[in-house]
Amino acid sequence: MMKRPKDVQIIGQEIAILWQDGEEDYFPMAFLREFSPSAENIGEMDILGNVHGGTGPMKHPGVTVTGWEYMGNYALRFDFSDGHGTGLFSFDYIVGLRKHLKEWSSTNKD
Repeated sequence: MMKRPKDVQIIGQEIAILWQDGEEDYFPMAFLREFSPSAENIGEMDILGNVHGGTGPMKHPGVTVTGWEYMGNYALRFDFSDGHGTGLFSFDYIVGLRKHLKEWSSTNKD
């Protein structure tokens, strides 16, 4: 069963997500921008499975989340201070970001 957020809030420079099962996640805003699943970041796949375009994850220090909206019952779309806002963060994708956060945090200390 897919995890679903119960609440999403900005706390300092992080997005806090309270999941319906009671778990909580805290993602730095610059981390979410870097890992945006948009075509701009990860490219687009054609019907043969070839990926076209995409810059890959890039650093975005100082970028903040200025808003967000639920996309149906499966994703969040964040608006970032640099104007980016096309990545749809499926709830499963957000949960999967946990595995990248520890390493990212250790290399992105202030």
